[in-house]
Amino acid sequence: MEQRTPTEIRREQPGERDAVGQVIRAAFGTDGEQVAALEAALRADRCGRDGCSLVADTGDGVVGQVLITRSWLDAPRELVEVGVLSPLAVAPDHQRRAIGAALVRSALAAAADLGLPAVFLEGDPGYYPRLGFVPGGTRGFTAPSVRIPPAAFQVVTLPAHRDWMTGALVYADVFWELDCVGLRG
Repeated sequence: MEQRTPTEIRREQPGERDAVGQVIRAAFGTDGEQVAALEAALRADRCGRDGCSLVADTGDGVVGQVLITRSWLDAPRELVEVGVLSPLAVAPDHQRRAIGAALVRSALAAAADLGLPAVFLEGDPGYYPRLGFVPGGTRGFTAPSVRIPPAAFQVVTLPAHRDWMTGALVYADVFWELDCVGLRG
């Protein structure tokens, strides 16, 4: 059995941007530049400045990162601020060690602490359900684009969620400006 390296999950620190960018590029392969550009643009946008970036650090440096930014749910009663988990990246030589799962769990806890009622993502329907995600359509949510397969459009509702909070996810402009809707790693 492979020995797991102890990993600390923590908020990203100033000066770790380059390391995070390298992890994203490596994790996403041929799509790495596009995903790194999306992540950088999300951070520069208001939705990213008000969000949460967590990193996984093995003591030898950053080996993973997850970003939760703010978007909106167009609910019948009112517009509701929600979280979007994108991207999640783990350096290829550290994958399959539960680092991604630890990052997601920590990010969901941080989103709950921020009072967000739900966190959405576009992702592998074979990976995220074990972390609590369900297809968004089963909970009354509509994907922001027809380019997102129904099984890939996923959500976790958090303690601040109320039954009336259903409707269409409205991505922050950055996703559209960079044509990163429907992009999955």
